[in-house]
Amino acid sequence: MAGAYDDRDGKIWMDGQLVEWRDANVHILTHAMHYASSVFEGERCYSGKIFKSREHSARLITSGNLIDFEIPYSVDEIEAAKQATLDANGLTDAYVRAVAWRGAGEDMGVASAKNPVHMAVACWEWGNYYGDAKMKGAKLDIAKWKRPSPETAPSQAKAAGLYMIATMSKHAAEAKGCSDAMMFDYRGYVAEATGANIFFVKDGEVHTPDADAFLNGITRQTVIGMLKEKVVTVHERVIMPEELEGFEQCWLTGTAAEVTPVGQIGDYNFEVGALTRDISESYEKLVRV
Repeated sequence: MAGAYDDRDGKIWMDGQLVEWRDANVHILTHAMHYASSVFEGERCYSGKIFKSREHSARLITSGNLIDFEIPYSVDEIEAAKQATLDANGLTDAYVRAVAWRGAGEDMGVASAKNPVHMAVACWEWGNYYGDAKMKGAKLDIAKWKRPSPETAPSQAKAAGLYMIATMSKHAAEAKGCSDAMMFDYRGYVAEATGANIFFVKDGEVHTPDADAFLNGITRQTVIGMLKEKVVTVHERVIMPEELEGFEQCWLTGTAAEVTPVGQIGDYNFEVGALTRDISESYEKLVRV
């Protein structure tokens, strides 16, 4: 499948029905378009099985609750919708996008309690998120935008509005020839990339920022569990910018990113070392079990 995302062959699940890809549209006065009242999940299907599928479905519901709406589908119903979408498109290895949003209704201001909540599921073939970076290491810029305080935004929701500064940061990074950008949080601590969590290695031990001001990713949690099973010490802690110079290895984690080595962040360089390669290969095996 190729071409613009609104002009493809296939089926998309919308509110209980499979519709033609090009007909999967919403009204211009959809509340989410104006006020970002939307949440989503990104998932990968490997050999016919979505990795951590139920965890993603449950998080979608939680994200909706965190931005003050109820998704009108249960975890089981969301699971069935995802499988129906994969089957309708004949895909067994794919990226799966479930999204829920406040639609058009009686309200067209900041408040939208009277508007219906909709849900859709799309899927498509998608290769490495960072291209050949999985082999040689991604190059990251350092973003000027910071992840907001949990007192100003629901940081544990996978909500569309939280990605606005991520989009701007990634655009700025790409303009400099980078794959992505690393972001600090509101306190100036190392946080994450624009759509992936970040890990560092020093003296055989792993360090990753506390997920207290950004999404605690499902892949992040999976990788931490894998490292502990390998008896690798993992420190979830505050990481200061000046520590970047002392780290030896670095990688990103996320459903789209999977486990992607990082070779450079700003002026700091990292090797694609043995532990990075091992955890990347181990993750590849795990998702295909």
